[in-house]
Amino acid sequence: MTFAGRVWRLLVGIKDGLVLIFMLLFFWALFAILTARPTPAQIHGGALVIDLDGYVVEEAAKIDPLSVLLNREAPAHEFQERDIVRALDSAATDPRITAVVLDLNQFLGGGQEHMQAIGAALDRVRAAKKPVLTYATAYANSGLMLAAHASEVWMNPMGGSMIAGPGGTHLYYKNLIDKLKINAHVYRVGTYKSAVEPYFRDSMSDAARENYTSLYGALWSDWLDNVKKARPQANVEQAANDPVAWAEGSGGDLAQASLKSGLVDKLGTRDQFDQRLIQLVGKDPYSDKRGAFASTDYNSWLESLGQPSGGAAIGVITIAGDIVDGDAGPGTAGGDRIAGLLDDALNQDIKALVVRVDSPGGSVLASEEIRQAILRQKARGIPVAVSMANVAASGGYWVSTAGDRIFAEPETITGSIGIFAVIPTFENTAKWIGVNADGVRTTPLSGQPDVFGGFTPAVDSVIQSTINNGYKQFIDRVAEARKMTPEAVDKIGQGRVWDGGSARQIGLVDQFGGLNDALQWAAGKAGLKQGEWHPVYFGTPETAYESLLKRWFERDKQESQQDMMGMIAARERSLTGRLSTDLDRLLGGNGMQAYCLECEPIAAPPKPVSENARSWLAVMGKLFSN
Repeated sequence: MTFAGRVWRLLVGIKDGLVLIFMLLFFWALFAILTARPTPAQIHGGALVIDLDGYVVEEAAKIDPLSVLLNREAPAHEFQERDIVRALDSAATDPRITAVVLDLNQFLGGGQEHMQAIGAALDRVRAAKKPVLTYATAYANSGLMLAAHASEVWMNPMGGSMIAGPGGTHLYYKNLIDKLKINAHVYRVGTYKSAVEPYFRDSMSDAARENYTSLYGALWSDWLDNVKKARPQANVEQAANDPVAWAEGSGGDLAQASLKSGLVDKLGTRDQFDQRLIQLVGKDPYSDKRGAFASTDYNSWLESLGQPSGGAAIGVITIAGDIVDGDAGPGTAGGDRIAGLLDDALNQDIKALVVRVDSPGGSVLASEEIRQAILRQKARGIPVAVSMANVAASGGYWVSTAGDRIFAEPETITGSIGIFAVIPTFENTAKWIGVNADGVRTTPLSGQPDVFGGFTPAVDSVIQSTINNGYKQFIDRVAEARKMTPEAVDKIGQGRVWDGGSARQIGLVDQFGGLNDALQWAAGKAGLKQGEWHPVYFGTPETAYESLLKRWFERDKQESQQDMMGMIAARERSLTGRLSTDLDRLLGGNGMQAYCLECEPIAAPPKPVSENARSWLAVMGKLFSN
């Protein structure tokens, strides 16, 4: 009885502990609701303040509370480009808003096409005779592209700017793989399909270098044209092409160098910036705090706009991030999830469909699943337009072949028509640590694939044959969609990546334009005039719980400034993400892939390390420590 009593008391204690935990969580949530900022319906006018403390993306990912607890920090904010543009366009015409402020102090960047679209929206605000001001301690490529469209660009006197341009290095793992005695079986079709080169080369191939040089050269030219057109007085070339002389000309004071070259207009502290805004829009009547100017918060403004309505519905499906099998997303294009959203929309009365693509590709199986779901919509007899954002390459182009018309911008990266697979085997590693594999086979495929015994020649041949067939299917889909011969597609395929301008010339894209252009084309094909339609975005709406989490993180965010050294350090911290992503591609069992490695510098926020990659990093660390 004594033992039973102890067990009973233990169970009661566990129960009481769980009740206490749930009560604490309940009261924490209640406290968060009561102390969160006022409901975003309060519009105070004055300056619309957009604090871009994170990334600009096509589709914001959901907040994972468990990940937040494990990492002990809130995730970087993600701002949807279409939301920012909509907020700016409404601010341009609303008399309550008299200026726009972009706080870029903690801005982490975004794709070039997104920056171009936001910059054009800022131009429309200025055309409405409303000033646009930006403030930051450090400006880099994305921030400078936005700031170029402002009427006043402010910088902290302790700050600076850095024009790096697209490009950089990739990591190559052949020597490491050889040291670990891993046999990386690489199967691919496409001379330019460089996504697998890191696993069998120790440097970039000549074909890949040629493709990178052409692609990044075009992107850099578009960036320069955009910035110089928006800010013709700026000496961008010196800052970009001769940074040493540019910096030394001001004694290493990068803030003064930025001012002299016209990249910024004024150097000043945050207080001086706030006082300037008080001159422009007046003091905040609801606050007696020094430097408080009349302002409207971005989230409040965006929520006050509501959802588009009126007239017929045009559906918009977003394919953003890596294309993967399963239900992943938003922010990742899970094939099952997106196909399900499209099939659910079959029951809705939509007059046209726009497919918005911002993806470097991924799983061939998931790409085809999405394409088939788009075709089911198309079978209803409605027009289907494809709108390419920053990236619509490889699997991203695969799904685009279902459209009637493809829109892209000159800054868009597309193409990369090629297929690959990477499968590691560890027969040499096993022998190295004293493990041998042996057995009996009745056929060439008995026991295959065998990651510890190795692949037979028959397995290698079958897998390569499958990859060849996958490439043929890719070519055939593009040829049918673009009304080209398979031979012509193969000539511009082979895994080669193209900028939007070149893609239009070779027939992979129909016309230049953004999401609104694609919507207007689709509406016109459906027989709808301006004002007779509105877009409906297919997706999972944000829950009240997710909204609460976002507000809580925003409320607890500490204002900080990032100088040039901090900006460089932030880039260095992304190295772990690159390592884990490359490792996951090798070890993750991802199947046949249509993925664009060249597109990675254009894609948005770094992804968390997968558990698979994390475990293999640990294994490799133990091997090297012995």
